[in-house]
Amino acid sequence: MDVILTGDRPTGRLHLGHYVGSLKRRVEMQNSGKYHNIYVMIADAQALTDNADDINKVRNNISEVALDYMACGLDPKKTTIFIQSQIPELCELSFYYMNLVTVSRLQRNPTVKNEIQLRGFKQSIPVGFFTYPISQASDITAFKANLIPVGEDQLPMIEQAREIVRSFNTLYKKVLVEPTAVLPENSYCSRLPGLDGAAKMSKSLGNCIYLADSANDIKKKVQSMFTDPTHLHVEDPGHIENNPVFTYLDAFCRDEHFQAFLPAYQNLDELKAHYQRGGLGDGTVKKFLNEILQNELKPIRERREELAKDIGEIFAQLKKGSENARKVAAQTLHEVKGAMGIDYFGDSSLL
Repeated sequence: MDVILTGDRPTGRLHLGHYVGSLKRRVEMQNSGKYHNIYVMIADAQALTDNADDINKVRNNISEVALDYMACGLDPKKTTIFIQSQIPELCELSFYYMNLVTVSRLQRNPTVKNEIQLRGFKQSIPVGFFTYPISQASDITAFKANLIPVGEDQLPMIEQAREIVRSFNTLYKKVLVEPTAVLPENSYCSRLPGLDGAAKMSKSLGNCIYLADSANDIKKKVQSMFTDPTHLHVEDPGHIENNPVFTYLDAFCRDEHFQAFLPAYQNLDELKAHYQRGGLGDGTVKKFLNEILQNELKPIRERREELAKDIGEIFAQLKKGSENARKVAAQTLHEVKGAMGIDYFGDSSLL
C-alpha cells in the first residue's frame, strides 16, 4: 500500500494557502483508509536553515503548527505526526546523499532559486538552506514514502529527490523508493495568492488569512483584499483574472453556498458573468467570500481553542509520533548503510 509524507515549516501559524494546498487533502487521505502509513512532519530543522538567529521563532511555533494540524482533523492515532529535529537519522542520510548531487544541480533547482531571491540572500546563502533539496530527499526516503502531497512550486524538489533515489539505487543497491508528487485536485488550490494580489500567500509577506484568525480578523482581511483595479464603479465591467477574490471563490466556493449566502445566483459561473458584464460591486462579492470562509473556518477555530487548553497533551502526542517515526527512519538508515557497504561491524566478509 502507498505511504505518504508531507509537512510544514514551523515559522508561524498555518494559513489558508496551507489548508487548501495540502492540509485539507491530508485529512481526506487519512480518513480514506487507503494508505498504509501517513507521516506528517513539523520541519523545524529545515526552518532553522534561514532562522538560525531566531530560534524562538521556530521553537514557539511547534505547538502552533501542531494545533493547526489537529484542529483541521489530523488524528495522531491515524497519522504519525513528528518533529524533524528529533529524528537524527535524517541528518545522516542527508550526509550520504550529498555525495550524489553536484553544486551546479542545486543551483539549477527552480524552487531553490526562487526562495533565495525571495529572501534576498544573493551570495550569503546558508549552506543548510542551499542543500534543502537533499534534506527533503532524506525526509522522503527515510519513510519510503511514494506519495508526496505538494503544490506546483514544490515539483522541482520532488524531481530532485527522484534523481537522488535513482542515483543511489543504481550506484549501490535498490533500497530507496522513488516518490511521486500529488497535486491538489483543484488547480486553484495549488498556489493561493496573497490578499494583496501577490503571487503567493506567505507568512513572511504578511498577506495571509490564518486558520486561527478570529471571525472579525477574517472579515477585515477579506474586506481589504485586492480586486480588479479597473473596476472603479459598480456598473463597470470587472475582470476575474488575477483577481484574488475570485481565485479564493474558485478554491472554496460550492453551489450550496449560493443557496445559503447569495440566493440571487445559482452558481459561481453566474456570479462571474455578472461581474464581468458590470453591475456587481466588489463589496457584494467580498461579503459572499467572507460568509464562505467563516463557515469553513469556524469549526477549525473552535476545535483549535479547545485543544490549546492542554498543550502538554499536544507535546505528548508529538513525542510519541517522533519516537515511532525514528524507529522507521533507523531501519531505512540500516538498509542504506548496508547497501553502501559501511555496516562494518555487521559484515562478516570483513572478518
